[in-house]
Amino acid sequence: MESLRGIESFVRSAELGSFSAAARRLGMTAGGVSKNVAKLEAEMGVRLFQRSTRKLTLTEAGEQFLQQVASGLDTIQFAVANASNVSGKPAGTLKVGMAMAFGRDQILPLLGDFMARYPDIKPDWRFDNKQVDLIAEGFDVAIGGGIHLTPGVVMRELAKVHLVLVASPAYLQKKGMPMAPEDLYTHDALMRFSQTTNRITPWQLRNQAGERIAIEPTARAILNDPEALCHAARDGLGIVHVPMPHVLRYLKEGSLQRVLPDWYSEGGEISIYFTAKKLMPAKTRVFIDFIVDHFKAQQLAQQWSAIDHG
Repeated sequence: MESLRGIESFVRSAELGSFSAAARRLGMTAGGVSKNVAKLEAEMGVRLFQRSTRKLTLTEAGEQFLQQVASGLDTIQFAVANASNVSGKPAGTLKVGMAMAFGRDQILPLLGDFMARYPDIKPDWRFDNKQVDLIAEGFDVAIGGGIHLTPGVVMRELAKVHLVLVASPAYLQKKGMPMAPEDLYTHDALMRFSQTTNRITPWQLRNQAGERIAIEPTARAILNDPEALCHAARDGLGIVHVPMPHVLRYLKEGSLQRVLPDWYSEGGEISIYFTAKKLMPAKTRVFIDFIVDHFKAQQLAQQWSAIDHG
């Protein structure tokens, strides 16, 4: 097992270009990764890396060794992980990344059921609005939208997401209901600041007839979280443009209502992302199936469609 740790430290360091990046991937310290590689080099009697303060460079022996062992490392780890559980049940730590508000509202309520169904899996769920790098940061799975597909990462679409305009009944009674997209310029607009683009997000609207219009009203207030926008709108502070997953429960309870219900925005897809391995660990496979089955059973793709809720 010590040799396997050394090989894993070597392979990840070679793939990611540094001991510190490999350490983040493996959940270790950079010193620990460097020590593992040094032990491996001592056992083999060859130097695998040329080390400098800026980067790691494979030696000729290192390049040759990487070609020989890299493809088999995942297979060995898969076999070790599955053999370590004599009952044959899915087991191990499952590291999952998801956006804060979405993960809290949509995925966290499933935690108890998942843990009861798979008691030998230890969920390690990270809630963060930044984009994750599955391979570099050592995630088994990520759930969200717009995650960059780096080499070795694949995705499975769960649902398309639409954004809609909403306001509280009290606000609309006071300010009046807009009848056309241009009327939005006369209303109090609560705008979203995107941490991805570092700018205020305009309202790119379309209808089922295919007409499109971009609305960029003067912001009455700026917030960077869709859930905060829903709360502000519920308090009667203005009109907001938010994804259906965040606003649906407010629409159902009547604290918010659609504005210009013929108009909506396409917000991309919510997908589940995972590494493309020939032999997927059982813990990862059952979690993906669990999430996909939940989305199908709850018909979330239909519920998050603005067209179905006109």
